[in-house]
Amino acid sequence: MKFYVIGITDHPQPFFPPEVLEVIRQGKVFSGGKRHHEIVAPLLPPDAQWIDITVPLDAVFEQYVALSSTITVFASGDPLFFGFANTIKRKMPEAEIVVYPTFNSLQMLAHRLVMPYHDMRIVSLTGRPWPEFDKALIEGATKIGVLTDREHTPAAIAQRMLDYGYNDYQLSVGEHLGNPSLEKVTTLSLEEATHRDFSMPNCMILACLKDITQRQKRSFGIPDSAFALLDGREKMITKMPIRLLTLQALELASRQVFWDIGFCTGSVSIEARLQFPHLQICSFEIRPECEAIIQENTRRFGAPGIDIHIGDFLQTDITTLPRPDAVFIGGHGGRLKEIIAKVLTVLAPDGVIVFNSVTSPVVSKMTDRPGSRQLWDEACAALGLAQEPPLKIQLNAYNPIDILKCIHLKM
Repeated sequence: MKFYVIGITDHPQPFFPPEVLEVIRQGKVFSGGKRHHEIVAPLLPPDAQWIDITVPLDAVFEQYVALSSTITVFASGDPLFFGFANTIKRKMPEAEIVVYPTFNSLQMLAHRLVMPYHDMRIVSLTGRPWPEFDKALIEGATKIGVLTDREHTPAAIAQRMLDYGYNDYQLSVGEHLGNPSLEKVTTLSLEEATHRDFSMPNCMILACLKDITQRQKRSFGIPDSAFALLDGREKMITKMPIRLLTLQALELASRQVFWDIGFCTGSVSIEARLQFPHLQICSFEIRPECEAIIQENTRRFGAPGIDIHIGDFLQTDITTLPRPDAVFIGGHGGRLKEIIAKVLTVLAPDGVIVFNSVTSPVVSKMTDRPGSRQLWDEACAALGLAQEPPLKIQLNAYNPIDILKCIHLKM
């Protein structure tokens, strides 16, 4: 099959070069959104057949395949810029595609602002979740172009930025770009944007108000004293040097999904989020009071996007969660083997599990219970996990710690 994909703006009387007008004149089957149909209807041949692009898209492509004809598609802006041409390539990789682009909405907004955009980080929130936007903030992008939708509005985006302390930006919104009677461009502060409604379609550009020398530097390792703690107990946090060594053992630079089981204050999850913002992070904790603590700490350190789960991990449904390839067990309540066994039901091949043992490996004479090192060794032996050599470290006057690591080998 062959597709001509023609980019248009919101202008009610679009201009097309002669080559594109000839494609339209020769066409028989056309497709696009309802708004696109309203704009181009006067240009279509009298016997034109139109297929609306609506969800579910599978039904639209079934119509394309049934016709087995050349199809002319109208799409917004540049069809290869988060556009429909990419969808065709994904769903029909053998199809022949000819693209006639126009300016995309973010290009037009930059033009209206007379703003160079070669250095702009692009994020689409149109039908997409927050992770790429969060990643741009954490990585300190100074200019971010954002494609919005009815859920991820300029007001919602501005509020998220303020919630996590990213308040050194101003925001410019373009509405109905390309439509001379409806187009509007507004520049305002994040606080002002949270109280405004903007008509759809719109897009926005975030520009940092400070140059790189003025922006707050993020340290490599958050000081322990900066965290909100559980009941003010300093011992209930993985100390910063241990935290960084733990992240190193988890090999997070090359991982995709990280689970933190027993997060308490959230220090390990937050450190991982800030150092490795590409990660998907799921954090688990049995104590309900820790939910408010990790929420406070994520906002304090600008670490959005951590997926928090409160409750007994062994009773939690993990089948719908992203499959981890790195897991840190920060708390186990004496059920370490059961927790590891449950993790192994979803852990990716070559996934890594790390556990910090802070108790004696010998049986305690007072409690007659095995220490955490012994529980780890027994669990690894019983579950067939290959251990790597432990790293033993002692920090100041605290008890020695063994950073323990095992690999889930491919079967």
